[in-house]
Amino acid sequence: MRMLARRLAARFPSLLAPGRRLAFASSSKHRCLDSSAAFREGLREALYGPRSDDGRNATMMETFEINDKLMRFFDHCEKFVRDIENNDSALHEVDAFKEGPEMKKIVNKTAHTLCLPLKDLNADLVQVAFFTCSFGLSIKNISSPWCSLFNKEDAKVLEYLNDLKQYWKRAYGYNINSQSSCILFQDIFKHLDQAVTESKRSKPISSPVSIQFGHAETLQPLLTLMGYFKDKVPLNASNYSSHLNRRFRTGRIVPYAANLLFVLYHCDQARSPEEEYKVQILLNEKLLPFTYSGKTVSLYAKLKNHYKDLIQNCEFAEVCSISKNGTSINSL
Repeated sequence: MRMLARRLAARFPSLLAPGRRLAFASSSKHRCLDSSAAFREGLREALYGPRSDDGRNATMMETFEINDKLMRFFDHCEKFVRDIENNDSALHEVDAFKEGPEMKKIVNKTAHTLCLPLKDLNADLVQVAFFTCSFGLSIKNISSPWCSLFNKEDAKVLEYLNDLKQYWKRAYGYNINSQSSCILFQDIFKHLDQAVTESKRSKPISSPVSIQFGHAETLQPLLTLMGYFKDKVPLNASNYSSHLNRRFRTGRIVPYAANLLFVLYHCDQARSPEEEYKVQILLNEKLLPFTYSGKTVSLYAKLKNHYKDLIQNCEFAEVCSISKNGTSINSL
């Protein structure tokens, strides 16, 4: 997060500049608070240099709030909590894949390698071993003994198992997964609209930079709501082989320190009022093409028009309320 802040300051020097007003928000979880603190420290270093340097003031003009309503909207969505989070049957495709031929093959091979009775091993324990291997590789750059249990084909199957879980719990599996993020989606456009309004009135932008710290579970539903990384055929327990080249790969979409940026531009040489404001979206520091055009730059008015129903009509309280007459899980 420190290095991310430095890179963003270098990429947007006029935006992340000394004296700019910065608004920070975070989930209440310690890992998010720690991430926000590290990011702010990196930003101070980028803007003012190390604190030991010539005594310069490293104080930034910033506000900070803990806002779980936005950053952990899923916890506040009653329908999601009941129908998905606390419903064992919601992940039936995941459970079926654990008992399917691809996972059984890995479980059998692992039991044989470890000289264990097959009854002492299952898909969940194999997945723990795989995570232990992958965490060591990604965090410490070491290959633990657990890595020797798996080959590349095993890794692909175990990656699919994790993607399948995220697909059904946080993405396209059920409508409520993405609909619950509309409160955050609308908040993003509230900030963008405010900047446009103040700019048109030649007023200083009251919140030129808004930086929010949440979770992979915050970003994945939001990206799903926007229509990103959707495969033509839904992921399920029986179609692993046809999804080897799938778009929905959570390791690439929401890796460690995943980040999503909306960048609003004011164009001085615009030929019309509509062309005066343009926007780009970056995911993990790379430009993300817009779903409706395939381009990496869009008129702000066109972006708003594309998502106007979500911006205007998605009511979090209504979407997340539990009907008195009961409810059923609806998959896409």
